[in-house]
Amino acid sequence: MDSVEIGLITCTPHEEIYSLYGHTALRYHNLRTRQDLVFNYGVFNYKAPHFVARFVLGKTDYELGVIPFAPFCKYYKDWGSEVIEQVLDLTNEEKERITKALALNLRPENSVYRYNFFYDNCSTRPRDIIEHNMMGDIIYSPREDYSPSYRAMIHELTGHHEWASFGNDLLLGFKADTHTDYRQQEFLPLNLMYSFDHAQVYENGKYRPLVKERRILVKAGVQIREKDFPLSPTVCFLLLAILSLLIASIEYKRKCCIVWFDVVLMTLTGLAGILLFIMLFSEHPTTSTNLQILILNPLSLLFIPAVIRHKKTIYWKMLLCFLILFFLGGFLQDYAEGMEFLALCLLTRYLSHLKNDK
Repeated sequence: MDSVEIGLITCTPHEEIYSLYGHTALRYHNLRTRQDLVFNYGVFNYKAPHFVARFVLGKTDYELGVIPFAPFCKYYKDWGSEVIEQVLDLTNEEKERITKALALNLRPENSVYRYNFFYDNCSTRPRDIIEHNMMGDIIYSPREDYSPSYRAMIHELTGHHEWASFGNDLLLGFKADTHTDYRQQEFLPLNLMYSFDHAQVYENGKYRPLVKERRILVKAGVQIREKDFPLSPTVCFLLLAILSLLIASIEYKRKCCIVWFDVVLMTLTGLAGILLFIMLFSEHPTTSTNLQILILNPLSLLFIPAVIRHKKTIYWKMLLCFLILFFLGGFLQDYAEGMEFLALCLLTRYLSHLKNDK
């Protein structure tokens, strides 16, 4: 084992949607035999049956794969990502234990695991396999005054993709807004790299740094930023709110309600509400309680026939109660961008019906 190096590899984000958060892997490098392998816990098959549905429900299976070092680096070089290796300061016995653990994980019966974005992913798996095979204890040095929420950490990496951030925020409930400790923060590769840089190993009354050398394997290159939809979610929902006010003013003059606009709103919010309702049963732990379902509510679909026939319905009073709860819930949960404008739009519809249905 004198000729073996084991390192934690961190790849900075690039523009593919699944790589906006970066990536972590483990490198096994035998300097004597020149065997150079990367063990990657982020392998998945997006062509698998019902992949998107299973991912939404938190039933996605990832697996450990192994790839030669050179093509692994070339992939990230082509995308313009920086690849950093932290060579670990390990004893020969620790190297052997980690090597055997990786070989055991690579067996077909062990390689597949149930992926969880926050708690069990391609970043936490390498950390755990290192920790479990150390002879001493790893002592971390958490950053002072750094306890962001899961949502805030995601925003740091998706801020330039407004619609990706919107999609994340739409599905995440208020549990994603709780403060995190250093260990919870390590689901992101860049945070794990920071933790390893500042960690020490305590064994037999002595300390040694966990990382003995840091190497830049691939320098950061040029990344072509993909264009999002030209209008941000806030602008889109603001325009919808303005349209709602214009329609309400027309209704005030005509003393009648424009039903088609209600049907469009109820259909769109109802269909989105079905997705949020499904997420209540997802294995993703931060989606089980999402207060945005108060305005993106599948129940609205049930009242569309009555609204079309201009019948009096309890829907509008129910909507008002949901809107009040939604605005109060803003103290507990950070909503997706533009959701407040959608709520104002729905409030405008309630007031219009309150005026014209008499």
